[in-house]
Amino acid sequence: MRIIYLHGFASGPESRKAQIFRARFEELGVSVSIPRLDAGFFFGLTISGQFDILAREANGEPVVLMGSSMGGYLASLYAARHPEVEKLVLLAPAFGFQERWPGMLGEEKFRAWEETGELEVFHYASGTPQKVGWQLAADARNWEPRPDFQQPALIFHGTNDNVVPIGSSEAYAAAHQNVTLVTFVAGHELTEVVDEMVESTIRFLGL
Repeated sequence: MRIIYLHGFASGPESRKAQIFRARFEELGVSVSIPRLDAGFFFGLTISGQFDILAREANGEPVVLMGSSMGGYLASLYAARHPEVEKLVLLAPAFGFQERWPGMLGEEKFRAWEETGELEVFHYASGTPQKVGWQLAADARNWEPRPDFQQPALIFHGTNDNVVPIGSSEAYAAAHQNVTLVTFVAGHELTEVVDEMVESTIRFLGL
């Protein structure tokens, strides 16, 4: 078994959750790769670019995909197109994020992003504010907001998530018999329940 972990937006392979999962799985003899989804150029980030990085990493081989937030959405996009993906583990997957951006940012800030071509956000991997280009939002419109993958999947989501509403995962799980939803009293990052998620994932993967 080979696992690919996909970090979230404005994050990186150094993500605390990613490193905890990798350390635990490598103790069990399972390889975990964590590609840098912005390829070192955060300003130019797009869904299409991230998808290409994942496709190169997976190389058409059987893999288990894990993904956090936007990384969870990316995992679902890839699995919907690649039946060789065996299972998915998604942490607060950002289904439908394209539709929520104007509300999250506010209409004025969203319009300013389009007009100026850039948006400043806090980049968790670097610990500094960084800018991302409008092409992220423009390109995201070319991808379906709720990919219809068929593989067995485990979704973790916090009831106090103020970034990706838990209703997003609840609705997806209700419409997909292949999905098991596990909820926690936690926020979007889910860092306070990472040990519980690791153990649940180990059981789900039969390790």
